[in-house]
Amino acid sequence: MAYNLQPLITILEGILDPDQTLWIVDENNPQIQSLLDKATSLQQLLDSKSSLTKLDSKIREVAHQAEDILEYHMVHMLPDPRFFAPTHVRFTLSTPDLQQVIRELGSVMEQAEKLMEMEERKMPRELDSSSSSGSKSAVVVGIDEDLMQLKDRLTRMEKKLEIVPIVGMGGVGKTTLTRKLYEDNMIVECFHCRAWATVSQDYNMRQVLKSLLRCITGKDCDQPTNELKDMLYKSLFGRKYLIVLDDIWSTKFWDEIRMYFPDNNNGSRIVSTTRESDVANYANSLSLQHQVRLLSESESWNLLHQLVFGEEECPLVLQEIGRKIAKDCGGLPLAISVIGGGLLCKMERSEDVWRKIGDNVMASISGLDERCYSILFLSYNNLPNHLKPCFLYMAAFPEDYEIKGSKLVYMWNTEGFVKSNGERSLEEKAKDWLKSLVERNLFLVSEYNKNYYRLKPKSYYSMHDMLRIYASGNLLNGPSHFNVSNPRRKAEYSSGAFFASVMVRVLDLMDMDCDRFPTEIYELVNLRFLGVGFRSSIPRGISRLCNLQTLIAPRSRFDEPAELWKLSELRNVKVRGAEWLKDEERNYSVMKKLQRISFNIWEEEATTWDDFHKSIPNIKKLFVSNFLRTSRAMDLSQLHKLESLSCSKIRSISSPDGFGRCFRVIFPCNIRKVILMECEMILGAWRTLCALQKLEVLTMLDCNFVSEEEKSDEEWELAYGDEFPSLHFLTLDLFSLVRWIANETNYPVLCHLRLSVCQKLEEIPSGIGEIPTLQLIELFKCSEFAVASAERIVEEQSENGNDLKLRIITEDES
Repeated sequence: MAYNLQPLITILEGILDPDQTLWIVDENNPQIQSLLDKATSLQQLLDSKSSLTKLDSKIREVAHQAEDILEYHMVHMLPDPRFFAPTHVRFTLSTPDLQQVIRELGSVMEQAEKLMEMEERKMPRELDSSSSSGSKSAVVVGIDEDLMQLKDRLTRMEKKLEIVPIVGMGGVGKTTLTRKLYEDNMIVECFHCRAWATVSQDYNMRQVLKSLLRCITGKDCDQPTNELKDMLYKSLFGRKYLIVLDDIWSTKFWDEIRMYFPDNNNGSRIVSTTRESDVANYANSLSLQHQVRLLSESESWNLLHQLVFGEEECPLVLQEIGRKIAKDCGGLPLAISVIGGGLLCKMERSEDVWRKIGDNVMASISGLDERCYSILFLSYNNLPNHLKPCFLYMAAFPEDYEIKGSKLVYMWNTEGFVKSNGERSLEEKAKDWLKSLVERNLFLVSEYNKNYYRLKPKSYYSMHDMLRIYASGNLLNGPSHFNVSNPRRKAEYSSGAFFASVMVRVLDLMDMDCDRFPTEIYELVNLRFLGVGFRSSIPRGISRLCNLQTLIAPRSRFDEPAELWKLSELRNVKVRGAEWLKDEERNYSVMKKLQRISFNIWEEEATTWDDFHKSIPNIKKLFVSNFLRTSRAMDLSQLHKLESLSCSKIRSISSPDGFGRCFRVIFPCNIRKVILMECEMILGAWRTLCALQKLEVLTMLDCNFVSEEEKSDEEWELAYGDEFPSLHFLTLDLFSLVRWIANETNYPVLCHLRLSVCQKLEEIPSGIGEIPTLQLIELFKCSEFAVASAERIVEEQSENGNDLKLRIITEDES
């Protein structure tokens, strides 16, 4: 699949959108519509064919050229909003440059059609999917624990046919591990017959069947494919067998071959290796995946040492630089094997020579072995079209950079990668895409907790250096992120000076600090994403950024906060203070596109929620912190599309019902997720939460119950009828509860219960175990009584044939 044209299509659709109020498109100027038609047609063609990657570079070049021409004119046509309101601007464009882009896009379309014709005329290729049983033994380290776990899964007493998926990124050692497992003496003795076939991306079913039958029968079979399938089934029927299917890429393969592996109820096993978790799940969604991890620093050095020196000692003078070279391979066995077995073992063993290689390990690998990048190319080539620019975008960040998932999602959206179909928001679709890249083992995930107790961690994403260098090589001019050194979209900030291309879309200055907000940013009217970590105030003029979609400024005050209501394209806002919410300043402006708001409200700010819902009718996520108010509840009932609410340190100064400093909120009916942190609640708040028929996730961290006498109540009793009808996930963190009285009727569909730092809790209600949907109980730093009660619940359910799991989280895991 070739490069995705969606960013260009997004720009063109935005100009021609009949609902947009900024641009007036000249009716006698059909070039824009023509360009949109050609781009859309080519995108549809690319989506339907996987043989057009040869055109990647050309398509990207033409698309970037068109984006630059369009946005250059858009930027320079906008009037200065300090003097004129940026509305109803006539968009005229009839330049030779645009005509040239249209011609080149048409030329690419012709080339694509010719490639398709040629591909259709070709005869199907037969790939040799066999794997020599006498292959050279590879040097391996760090797999002893993996082998032990996998051997246990293959030899345990379970009689039913089981599929064991081995999953990991390209080059991580899945095949090497599986080969060691396949040839292990214990495994050889356990099975009546074993067979191995390498499937590969462009698999040939006939060759796969021939490879398996060759292992089983010892003969070369040359019958038609359908006959080979029958032969495979008959040769395995009644026998205890082990099948290895190496390097599976598609679910289609499973659909075609699965029925020819009989379940003889005798402990037969199928081991599959794949880079893609969804393929592993498709084979058997109930089977636990075995994830092959990257090597540790010590394991990396051990492998490099064996490759270069074998049983010899490494000279002391080379040990320090050798360990650095091993570390810089990022734990990827493929990279270590290339630089160790393909380079260092053939070179002079001198400190100077090794240091030259150690100065840039990845560059040494990239210039050495095309095999590495052919392996990585397969992962990229197999991506759906819409994921390719998202994958390449990660290469825009520096080496070892980790980015928060929500920020990455916002950046993809502002770059125009994601297209809305009207059913789901851009953010929801982008989150699914991020998950898909993780499941394909192309992005690494790290999780961090800011607090010592167990709360749902924040996920940060990065890319292995080998993949990053590969992606950088395919990035060409790159996206518009400020860290990318490219002539198209560049912004730099250092030593108090700020330089930027006027067409930059994404500007992330969260990790920088300065004494003043650089007002030069206001010249970047093409900006879609702005993140600043400055403590300095943001001066008047931000309304000039009329294309801004995401604004993250959690530490800054606004000199004129009401300006935010002039940013009609805003989708996500995270700011300090709530001055911009005041009625008299916003004049009831409506921000139809706003999806997410996060802000702090300070004690001295008198804020009212009256009619606020009219200004943000489509808000889906809301985070409020330090909400100190007098007597009035926070009424969110009119925010009909609000799905997620997070409240931190919410306390009222007083309330008319005599409950002192208790937090009061009126929820909207469609709320699905509620997170309460350091809030005080009256016991009656439970009935308010129970009344939320769609509530699926409830997290309470360091919250207090207050009785009518304003004394902390250590008992939480749910009476008959106190039912959370849709609650799937319940988390109680840092709670002072002693007694918890409830049963299965109170949480009829609960799936996951997490308790953290509940050190006074006497027991978990035994009735919790009777919930038919409950799958997991997690405990962290809970009382020994709570742990014992959880163990009893799990044991009782196991005796009744229910697969309820208990996880005791250690300090290291937290």
